Amino acid sequence: GQIGRIAIHPQNPDLVYVAALGNPFGKNEERGVFRSKDGGKVWEKVLFLNDSTGAIDLVMDVKNPRVLYAGMWRAERKSWTMIDGGDTGGLYKSTDGGDTWEKLGGGFPDSGLIGKIGVAVSPVNSNRVWAVVETDVETKGGVYRSDDAGETWKRVSRDHKLRQRAWYYNHIFADTKNENTVYLCNVDFFKSIDGGSSFYDIDTPHGDNHALWINPNFPDYMIQGNDGGANVSFNGGKTWSSIYNQPTAEMYRVTVDNQFPYRIYGAQQDNSTISVPSRNASGLTPYQHWFAVAGGESGHIAVDPRNPKIVYSGNYIGLIDRIDLARGHERNVVAYPQMHDGLAGRDIKYRFQWNAPIRLSPHNPDVLYHCSQYVHKSADAGQTWQVISPDLTTNNKKYQNIPGEPIQHDHTGVELYTTIFAFEESPYEKGVLWTGSDDGLVHISIDAGKNWKNITPSSMPKDGTVNSIDVSPHSKGRAFIAVHKYRENNFKPYIFFTEDYGTTWKLLTDGKNGIPENHFVRVVREDKDKKGLLYAGTENGMYISFDEGKNWQKFQLNLPITPITDLAVHEKDLVVATQGRSFWILDDLTPLHQFSEALKQTNVLLFKPRNAYKTQFSNGRSANFPDPAPNGASIYFYLGKGTEKETIKIEILDKTEHIVKVFSTKPDREKKEQNLSTKIGMNRFTWNLTGTAPETVENAVFSLAYTGGIAMPTGKYYVRLTVGKIVQKQELQILKNPNWTVTDEDLQAQFDLTNEIKNQLSDCHNAIKRLRDVRDQLSQVANRATKAGFDKKIESKVSELKTKLNLLEEDLIQTRSESGQDPSNYPSKIDDQIAYLYSVVNFQDAKPTQGCYQRLEDLKKELAVHLDRLKTFIDTDLKAFNEMLNKEGVNQVIAPRR
Repeated sequence: GQIGRIAIHPQNPDLVYVAALGNPFGKNEERGVFRSKDGGKVWEKVLFLNDSTGAIDLVMDVKNPRVLYAGMWRAERKSWTMIDGGDTGGLYKSTDGGDTWEKLGGGFPDSGLIGKIGVAVSPVNSNRVWAVVETDVETKGGVYRSDDAGETWKRVSRDHKLRQRAWYYNHIFADTKNENTVYLCNVDFFKSIDGGSSFYDIDTPHGDNHALWINPNFPDYMIQGNDGGANVSFNGGKTWSSIYNQPTAEMYRVTVDNQFPYRIYGAQQDNSTISVPSRNASGLTPYQHWFAVAGGESGHIAVDPRNPKIVYSGNYIGLIDRIDLARGHERNVVAYPQMHDGLAGRDIKYRFQWNAPIRLSPHNPDVLYHCSQYVHKSADAGQTWQVISPDLTTNNKKYQNIPGEPIQHDHTGVELYTTIFAFEESPYEKGVLWTGSDDGLVHISIDAGKNWKNITPSSMPKDGTVNSIDVSPHSKGRAFIAVHKYRENNFKPYIFFTEDYGTTWKLLTDGKNGIPENHFVRVVREDKDKKGLLYAGTENGMYISFDEGKNWQKFQLNLPITPITDLAVHEKDLVVATQGRSFWILDDLTPLHQFSEALKQTNVLLFKPRNAYKTQFSNGRSANFPDPAPNGASIYFYLGKGTEKETIKIEILDKTEHIVKVFSTKPDREKKEQNLSTKIGMNRFTWNLTGTAPETVENAVFSLAYTGGIAMPTGKYYVRLTVGKIVQKQELQILKNPNWTVTDEDLQAQFDLTNEIKNQLSDCHNAIKRLRDVRDQLSQVANRATKAGFDKKIESKVSELKTKLNLLEEDLIQTRSESGQDPSNYPSKIDDQIAYLYSVVNFQDAKPTQGCYQRLEDLKKELAVHLDRLKTFIDTDLKAFNEMLNKEGVNQVIAPRR
């Protein structure tokens, strides 16, 4: 049921009151004011009028919490209308904490048709109460004020702007410090400083305003809610925070294109349409990738598969925009521009629903489809249209009145009924067209619309809405439809399945095979790679079936429990549209493709990974940014109970099966193994497509240089999983971004040069390690010789040799740099120069420039000189010193590390 408002006792947080409108789609007893005295554990209904009238607003007098005011409203919503108001509503007051209530009059409308009521009581002056009320009589509707705690009232404003579309708004709020200040929410946000007699606009980041919280102690601090989100002000509404601090978008449908990476498109409730990338390119914030694609909040979107710059987007009353993003040109190509506002459905030529389907033919994208009660077809980008079907709905005239009754009509297209709600042309059979209506009919044409056949399932709920059609890729005539009837108080899930073009249907949901009987379904999709693998989006989250719908199970993972409005299976990803939680992507469905009942008996399993791509996508994130997709190769493996005692390794092998990189639960740091975290059950590990890093000394400081793993080239690799004595291996392909013009040979050349640079840097730092080891041993010999009373010439010789080593070290590495920005003060040495070149080449993702080759040759020559100096020192100076130690009787030899 719908909650209108909550009131909490200011001194006793366990005493809570709730205004419950109840289930808006049918008569029910869960309407009125409820009270809990134990923090919500147990509830009692303290105000109830009837099963059609609920409480929509509720306020408490903070000076006397036993005083409560409740606005009661008869409201019920149907597929074809909105029942708004009745003779049982009104404003009620309790002075004993909700035990008893009285209906208020005294000048306040208390008879006849009464609609939605919003109420507020001043925290400064308990006698001052405001209410905004909707009635069928013009002389009675508006803003009322009482200055005697509801005993008597007078209408202080009749302004229409304060009560337009009252059923959708009508919320009023009292200032917490000034008894003459009151705020009102409607299309705009209004403020009065004269007790409600006059109101002026306050700009907010988005229209359609509904909610407000005012800080009790600092009334300039407020949180305001609207159809775009929530925004905060610290100066009484002069300025506001962004509405984009929370990902709250309500998406109706989801469309994807054929780019790499693919983009996601959708129409947002009370906002624009939007296109967002499935992955973010580096160097740009996600916002810089987002853009609108014409159309409006309600429509379907179709993207030209040949050119994603051409997009068709729907809107109210049959409007359909064609936008050429490359040329910056947009036009409306509506089939028949008839204004729908104020017209009954029976008087509208083409009943284009708020959510009217738009599709491009998968066989000829020059063909565009749009659906009213008819299927419309255009072969010239919407310049001309042809009706290719009869009315494919019941055309029941009783459902075609002007929506809204008995007080206000409200016709935005939402309640335009007896329309085609779902449409698909089979991607696998040209001219096979499927339609589903919002009043319970399914039709098919196998000859491009020349002839149509009613194929409605026999068990279809009467007047059920066919919300989506999924034409299977696995065999002809195979399809799934999702049907709902929640707008008529039926919350049962309905998924129907046919394998013979709709001649026969099977119901895949009975309320007992996994999807609960009150989780109605909006969409079902079959996996494109595995027959019988089904995904279902319901009002209460995601479900999955591995056996063609015989059994379902929750498939929530980390997805919030939220209404799922649409799904797309694309590039082995599952793209999800939600109401209130925006878009989500389940990356990589390949483990599901390989799942079978037999695998339940397996204790260790390495899944075959899907192809990985060398890309330059961003993997970072910050405040307000979406989650980044995993970059690299996603490797899935299953571990059963008992494996936690074993050492678990993942090894990456190249095509010759030489080890590229090793990850282990007990890593050997000497062998450059990296840490691997695992758990019992399914594991996902992402390899970032890099090999081992160059050898570097501990705490080395580099300027503007990357010294991590080397970027691996494209080609064939292997993944090897070792769990104790169990060893499993799978092949992995690394491909390049298909948008790149570089060749695999270019990327191999990049790797070869990077590897050579890596070896030079390793040689340099291994030399530094060797040098420092010798110097440490020299210091130890000098100390022992001194303590033992040996000739001072040993100590003197050690000092001379260490000076030579120090000079060599200072040519190899900047010894004064200790922190990240020290190199800006101390000149970089050859190791830093080599590391910088390693960085440049490693990230080029192209054949290295000629300058890179030249620079490496210069560095090799320079490094060779220094390495020769170290070799000479060890072969000559150190050999002579060891002979000197032997001659002096010192029982120690300096042995350089290998």
